[in-house]
Amino acid sequence: MHKCYMLADGQLREGGEGTPRIDVYTNPVPAEKEELISGWQVDDHDLASALDPEEVSRLDVEGERLFVVWKRPKHLSFAEAASFEVGSIGIFLERNRMVVVQPDEAPLFEDRRMRPYRSLNELFLRHLQGSVNHYLGHLRAIKQVSREAEVRLSKSMENEVFLQMFALSESLIYYINALEANAGVLTRLQNLAPRLSFTPEEIELLEDLAIDNRQCQRQAEIYASVMTGLMDARGNIVNNNMNVLLKNLTIINVVFLPLNLIASIGGMSEYSTMTAGVPWPLSYALFCVLMVLLGVVTWKLLNRRIERRKP
Repeated sequence: MHKCYMLADGQLREGGEGTPRIDVYTNPVPAEKEELISGWQVDDHDLASALDPEEVSRLDVEGERLFVVWKRPKHLSFAEAASFEVGSIGIFLERNRMVVVQPDEAPLFEDRRMRPYRSLNELFLRHLQGSVNHYLGHLRAIKQVSREAEVRLSKSMENEVFLQMFALSESLIYYINALEANAGVLTRLQNLAPRLSFTPEEIELLEDLAIDNRQCQRQAEIYASVMTGLMDARGNIVNNNMNVLLKNLTIINVVFLPLNLIASIGGMSEYSTMTAGVPWPLSYALFCVLMVLLGVVTWKLLNRRIERRKP
């Protein structure tokens, strides 16, 4: 899918002719790929890199053309389960033209400040800023999902909760790698800013973007470290709860072992023979009382022995 935008009076307008021009290709079909390669002189390797979700962030400069592979978070969906993934986007930037190639549909040119764009370079930098804000939003969502999983884990020991937490931890690792790769692109972009004719305002915006990216990366690292520690602690808690449960079940089993033996003997005809001179309601009532007393005594003895062994 191909969309064309024009930058006029500091605002993006879809369609029209003129400069500066922004072309957005989403999951381009073969005809659109051919248009990019022949019409826009896009290298087929760079085009494949822009559409490859595993491509590492990088920046190439050839003449007046700037090519950037940028890692961004994919659109979050809670349809079945929270899935936090990272994808790639390719940006070709020239003096009066910018081409964006992305593998899937995603909001572009999001800017919370809603200020007019003074140049195409500023539009490019604020687009990168929007992806950093997108990362921050996903990190808040990960924190909320982690808290909900913690509440569920305190009430149950199902594997589903642990698998969800492992998925969140894996997502954080991917986010950290993506943010670190993006930081390398921003560092190189800062070094090339004078060559690319960035204005002082655009250089300042680039510095703010680099700071925001570092803070986002640091926040993701903290979340990953905290989640790893909490997962280890929760695993130990679950193991301890399981040990306590098994201990109680073992005690109950030990208590009922002699009772089962006595009940088996009492269910035989020999017991009726031994208590032939005693009415059967009284004999069996005494038998039940004896079993209860024996069970209570066994329970207390086992608990006392366990308490003595505690440090």
